[in-house]
Amino acid sequence: MRRPLIFFLPVLLCVGGPSLAGAQDSPWQGRTVLVTGANRGLGLEFARQLSAAGAAVIGTARKPESADELNALGVRVEQLDVADPVSVAALAERLEGMALDVLLNNAGIFLSQGKFWEEDPAEALQVYDVNTLGPLRVTQALLPNLQAGDRKMVMNMSSGLGSIANNNRGSSAAYRASKAALDMLTRTMAMDLEGEGFIFIAMSPGWVRTDMGGEQASLSPEESVAGMLGTLAPLTPEDSGRFLSYDGKELPW
Repeated sequence: MRRPLIFFLPVLLCVGGPSLAGAQDSPWQGRTVLVTGANRGLGLEFARQLSAAGAAVIGTARKPESADELNALGVRVEQLDVADPVSVAALAERLEGMALDVLLNNAGIFLSQGKFWEEDPAEALQVYDVNTLGPLRVTQALLPNLQAGDRKMVMNMSSGLGSIANNNRGSSAAYRASKAALDMLTRTMAMDLEGEGFIFIAMSPGWVRTDMGGEQASLSPEESVAGMLGTLAPLTPEDSGRFLSYDGKELPW
């Protein structure tokens, strides 16, 4: 089996939203935000920018002791493997009674870019377990915390590759399917808690220069995360269930 390529798909530089010029004026000031997969890539950038904006950040990593850059930010670091129900339950127990304003379900994996007949079904299950069931597990476990929070926002990191309407070249079937399923999960979450003040958003970070996106990608992690947070900041419960790009554009399912 190929070794998984882990990426952490993703706070306000100025792309698609207001600047983080001063934390006192930031919409994230004083918010408690949990970011999964925060030890590198976009997750780390989320933690960095949110912390600078005055948020109380909880960044998770599968191996916190090895998350040097995340630990250096001075944020709260918690162990979490989104594919492990025991790990998820343990996190929920440690956070019991804490109000959580925003949950960024950012952790994900990408294993194959080949044609569908090249997909290993076992690897496809692993991708689905992390990319789709991971956000489900974490959101279920932390729902009491979110209900106690003021913002009640959950962002599920999707991808433009999860858009059925925009799939005009094929390949990466398992990854595409996992993100399309995540989009449906996001919409269902929104409908299940409609009228309770929640904001569930599926979001694409754009093509970003990360381990997954490669060096030829058009966006830096700083630009992508800034755009995503700028897009998320003004949303209201009326926006719940939408599929948005990092720059605020509506994406087709």
